[in-house]
Amino acid sequence: MWKVAAWLGYQRCADDLPASDDDSDNELTAALAALQQRRDALGARDSAKGGAVSGDGGAAAATAAAAPYAVTQSRPAVPDDFIRNFLIKAGMARALDAFNTEWFELQAKGRLGPEHTTRVPDIYLRNEELGEQVAELRAQLARMQEVTERARGTWDKFRKERDFHRLHHKRVVQEKQRLVTDLKRLKKHYKAYEPTLAELQRKYQTAMKEKMLLKLERDRFKARADAAEAHATATEENSRRSGSPEASTLRRRGGGGSGSGLGGSGSGSGGVVGELSGSGGGGTAATSPLRQPAMGGRRRNDARLPANDSAGAEALRAHAPCEAERFALRRSYKGHLNAVAALAFHPRKQIIATASDDETWKIWSLPDCELIMSGEGHRGWVSGVAFHPRGMSLATASGDGTVKLWDFKEAVCSVTFDDHTQAVWDVAFHHGGDFLASCSMDQTVRLWDLASERCRQTLRGHVDSVNSVCWQPFTANVCTGSGDKTVSLWDARSGLCAQTFYGHASAVNHVCVSARGDAIASCDAAGVVRVWDVRAVAERACLAVAAHPLNRVAFDRSGERVAVACGDGAVRVVSVGGGGGESGSGGGGGGAAIVAELRGHEDAVQSVAFSPMDDCIVSAAADCTFRVWS
Repeated sequence: MWKVAAWLGYQRCADDLPASDDDSDNELTAALAALQQRRDALGARDSAKGGAVSGDGGAAAATAAAAPYAVTQSRPAVPDDFIRNFLIKAGMARALDAFNTEWFELQAKGRLGPEHTTRVPDIYLRNEELGEQVAELRAQLARMQEVTERARGTWDKFRKERDFHRLHHKRVVQEKQRLVTDLKRLKKHYKAYEPTLAELQRKYQTAMKEKMLLKLERDRFKARADAAEAHATATEENSRRSGSPEASTLRRRGGGGSGSGLGGSGSGSGGVVGELSGSGGGGTAATSPLRQPAMGGRRRNDARLPANDSAGAEALRAHAPCEAERFALRRSYKGHLNAVAALAFHPRKQIIATASDDETWKIWSLPDCELIMSGEGHRGWVSGVAFHPRGMSLATASGDGTVKLWDFKEAVCSVTFDDHTQAVWDVAFHHGGDFLASCSMDQTVRLWDLASERCRQTLRGHVDSVNSVCWQPFTANVCTGSGDKTVSLWDARSGLCAQTFYGHASAVNHVCVSARGDAIASCDAAGVVRVWDVRAVAERACLAVAAHPLNRVAFDRSGERVAVACGDGAVRVVSVGGGGGESGSGGGGGGAAIVAELRGHEDAVQSVAFSPMDDCIVSAAADCTFRVWS
């Protein structure tokens, strides 16, 4: 560094000298020569000094010689280099130029003695180095102080957070101990009530069984009374026409005072006929209080809900279980543009109806799957479909909150019911054909009178969406499945809930009643199928069919096999047993097992149904297809 500064000084001096002055040129040449000699002398001296140092310190010299890199040694500073370095550091450029000019002139003239050219003592250089180190250390100290202050602030913040979390942890531990104590006390309290609860449950089940048995007895006696009344009416009419003595005898027995048996306390000349007709004589049985229970306000053109016919269910002959394990895929057809949500069989013909999320319904022939008829008019997905018992019309339910009745003869929508406030999930016809039930997301079930085209009854009691509805055969009872995890049986005549079945741990997606009316099958979103004994008011069978939600269940004619539409794309047939005969009063749940698994759909199966003769199964899925298995 010092040599570079000296060279720059020399160059400045050379540039400042006048070019026309020969003496100055000679002096400059002499100065440069003297400078070169001085530099050579200093180099020789440094080399000699380096050799001496190497000779004195043998180990150090050997180490330096063995090093793979060159060792740079600094030469002692002379006064002029020391002064130049000082001026350069201080930024005194003019003073540096003046010093170089005057120094070289004096040196060229030989006016500088040895005392002016000897090297500067090391103490000055050492002091300068130490000063630079002190300045660097002070700068580092300042930076470390800043870092220390920031670290102290961070530590204080962490310490406060630690204290806060420690206090919070103590509070949590105290709260936990309090909750544990409360739980122990509640468990002890609950154990004290367990015997009472068990006794109340037993009494409740006994009372419900007795209630159902009394209802069955009442319906049986009612049927007999209706038959006796009809026979008495026919006998009196025949006697009146023929003028036989039996007529006067029947009138005298019916018209006398208080009376007894079916006639009750009749008055006037009507006797038994007057009691059936509700007036003095000649009336029809349609206005009989025994035949027509109250269903809200009656109108002249309202239909009559028939009484329960337990004899009709007992008259059904037994059928063999459907051999679904032999079924295989016979036909697959893509009939809609969107998921097929529901299907239904025609009661008399080999025809099916399908409902889809594409807002349409279609009717197909089996087994060719040829399109017969289609309908559109809903403003939302169609979620339910059902044929009229006489096969002359079709009912559909939709997400637009309406229920529509479609007339096949006129090929039009004959009636639209829009009393529901939210989406309608399912519809079902009464076996008499005069009433239609629908269930909705608005937590209600509505009974529609097709004769007067109005809502006759609204069943309320579920606390979540009612997902499925069906009628119990040969009765006026409606069965529903709801998102509140319950299955309920309602008396449509009074609008009251007759029985509620508990046991599902998830939302009930669908319910179905067997042909005899003595069993109910239900499925839920947890993949479980349960079969309930209506007469014993107990669970008959339970089976976890799949790990996916179950969307639909359907009984075969025997009541011993249940087809299940599964969310994993399969149709499984479950044998529940005990469906062909009388259910025991004990209500024991028989074993259930999967006897067949039908795979072929590419998406969740939404609906499934047995044919009226149990010769095939039809399934519909979210892959826009329906498939025939036989």
